[in-house]
Amino acid sequence: MALLAAAACGSSDSTGSSGSPGAGGFHPPHLAARSTLGKPEGQVNLIAWAGYVEDGSDDPGADWVTDFEKRTGCDVHARTAATSDEMVSLMKTGDYDAVSASGDASLRLIASGDAAPVNTRLVPHYKDVFPGLKNRAWNSVEGVAYGIPHGRGANLLMYNTRKVRPAPDSWSAVFDDASRYKGRVTAYDSPIYIADAALYLSATEPGLHIKDPYALDQKQFDAAVGLLKKQNADIGEYWSDYLKEISAFKTGDSVVGTAWQVIANLAKSEGADVRAVLPKEGATGWSDTWMLSARAKHPTCAYKWFDWIISPKVNAEVAEYFGEAPSNARACDESADKNLCAVFHAADEPYWRKVHYWTTPIEQCLDGRTGVRCVPYAKWVQAWNEIKG
Repeated sequence: MALLAAAACGSSDSTGSSGSPGAGGFHPPHLAARSTLGKPEGQVNLIAWAGYVEDGSDDPGADWVTDFEKRTGCDVHARTAATSDEMVSLMKTGDYDAVSASGDASLRLIASGDAAPVNTRLVPHYKDVFPGLKNRAWNSVEGVAYGIPHGRGANLLMYNTRKVRPAPDSWSAVFDDASRYKGRVTAYDSPIYIADAALYLSATEPGLHIKDPYALDQKQFDAAVGLLKKQNADIGEYWSDYLKEISAFKTGDSVVGTAWQVIANLAKSEGADVRAVLPKEGATGWSDTWMLSARAKHPTCAYKWFDWIISPKVNAEVAEYFGEAPSNARACDESADKNLCAVFHAADEPYWRKVHYWTTPIEQCLDGRTGVRCVPYAKWVQAWNEIKG
């Protein structure tokens, strides 16, 4: 698990609602998906989060690249990216065939024409992907798929069970009640965290009429930013390195804040008195998608990689190694840890309906509103720097 979640996702975005941004007026460049595959080109160049493309060199027990290369004749060349912004920049070079994009990167790649539509019929294992991950706002536009779902996770509320009492069930623990734990509150260090504040406000400030935490008009956005600036006074540390968060909860420097299930599992295994819950307001979350470059030089090998990485056994291996819910429903029967899918709620669709997946904020409001402009991602980045001050 040493590499794992260090990445789930840099800066990102999304929505838990179904459908695509097309309803809000988002119209990407017209690109056609491939209708057939040719002869494998001999290699594939990938951009991925740490832990997604393992060949045994970092951990002898984690290798799903070697067999892929033997079976397909496609040599894998992978570059690990630390943030979604880095992934977007690398894809723009045209040097890579595919990327494991999170929701905050995916719409940017689609809008710029750097990502091409994907013909899911050329990915046989796609039929076994959980329905809740298909045709979603971060991986499809107007019914056209732009990628193959890889895995997903929720941003949970983690707390020290000895220091935080009574046990919290609301994000109020890190917002309105944060002063109770002044200096020991932690939050995810990313502009997309603004959506967490917006989600909380959607429940506590109904007059703001926030329907989608990634579709914020100026008034809604200002309210979320204001809440985060207030929270900043109680923050001890913003985290992006999950190892640092685990350490902070072990030492007591942090007692409450956002985390992933895998972080809670590891922290607990290392002696920290922690628990992670999905608060009553719901949560933000991430769903990563393998996307094809519009300028892919090795598209056949890329498609073969898509099908391989979501095949039941391999998808289970990646999910278990990284710490996430697999995208293939049949992966649950292939995991070494038979509790994997239960722990990560892989097949629990009522659970995922409470998760608002990262989706790139754009001017065309993703909640379907017309006649109003929403605040785009670039402004989120600017505001995040101001929030941290």
